[in-house]
Amino acid sequence: MEPTNFGTGAAKLERYDHADYPGGVVVDPTPITAGQETTFFYNGLLAQSGADQVYLRIGFGPFDNWHDVRDLRMSKTAYGWVKTLEAPTNWDRLSFCFRDSANNWDNNGGANWSWAIHNGRMI
Repeated sequence: MEPTNFGTGAAKLERYDHADYPGGVVVDPTPITAGQETTFFYNGLLAQSGADQVYLRIGFGPFDNWHDVRDLRMSKTAYGWVKTLEAPTNWDRLSFCFRDSANNWDNNGGANWSWAIHNGRMI
């Protein structure tokens, strides 16, 4: 079982929704560790406007120079949209934003979201 601050199972999604994080975005667990599963929960602007599909756009590398950019289809839940993926071992930063099927974007006011990926070793 991966570490999390929100519990497990269906109750975890409800806790994500009730966390009321800025922009309706939860990344769990944090910090992000290379090779571990990371869950992205989204209940922001696009979800609130009734999007029929939301995609998580991710890229690796510096926040202003993404590499290996891809759009990942998120799953709709009763609480919001969710996507779980394994944090890559070959990058040190994960940047992301969201879009819907009509090509509307939520990019955090142009700043996107960006998290360091650590290697799991204690310094």
